[in-house]
Amino acid sequence: MATIIRHHLNHIRRRSYAISAAARQQDTFLWTTTPIAAVKPAAESLFHITIDVSDSPDLASSYTTAGQYLQVRIPNVSKPAFFAIASPPVLAFTNCVFEFLVKCIAGSTAELLCGLGKGDVVEMSPVLGKGFDIDRISPPEEHQSVLIFATGSGISPIRSLIESGFSADKRSDVRLYYGARNLQRMAYQDGFKAWESSGVNIVPVLSRPDDTWSGETGYVQAAFARAKQVYAPESTGSVLCGQRQMAEEVTSILVGNGVPNEKILKNF
Repeated sequence: MATIIRHHLNHIRRRSYAISAAARQQDTFLWTTTPIAAVKPAAESLFHITIDVSDSPDLASSYTTAGQYLQVRIPNVSKPAFFAIASPPVLAFTNCVFEFLVKCIAGSTAELLCGLGKGDVVEMSPVLGKGFDIDRISPPEEHQSVLIFATGSGISPIRSLIESGFSADKRSDVRLYYGARNLQRMAYQDGFKAWESSGVNIVPVLSRPDDTWSGETGYVQAAFARAKQVYAPESTGSVLCGQRQMAEEVTSILVGNGVPNEKILKNF
């Protein structure tokens, strides 16, 4: 019994140290207060939030690579939450805004954020992460296939990547497997035509479609596994963002087919 108690106490101490370390890291951030420019529905339970960074040039210029993220908090109300930036870096320069796709989860910081409106202020941490290292799947003539996978709000940094441009039109096979419960929960459908014209073939995958759906069903990893393996592993790259199990299973499929691990890009 004493051994069990000691083990439990050690677990509590380790957890306390981890929480304290995270709190210390947050305390070292220089938080920037910025106003919300717009909050609009993006899909069922998803909101497209635009934040004005025109008075924060250092913050705006620190966003350089699709796939980067930051923390957002509401002053004196909530703890910070991580969000990937859904807009390309150029938009921070030209329009002085960051855009986010936020899933409204009851009782969360995200729910509070989705309930705000134009003019309300939030605090943002510095931009974090290295983003998607596209150099690892460049030049395009040597990486003709790029397989992209996203589920739910994980489409956020993928949108940024596609709209930033990664020479998709110079590659022979660029596919986006985009998973959602149904079409009502699939964001950015109004951008699909432009994405397709840039060279990205979109494969929507619905896990719970209605009777009218004739496209891919189930989970993204299963849809990909059913597809013909037409790519050459040595000239294939991949980009992943979304549900953890999806990312792990897709990675396993890719590596099993000979795609090098270093060619599989993730933003976390």
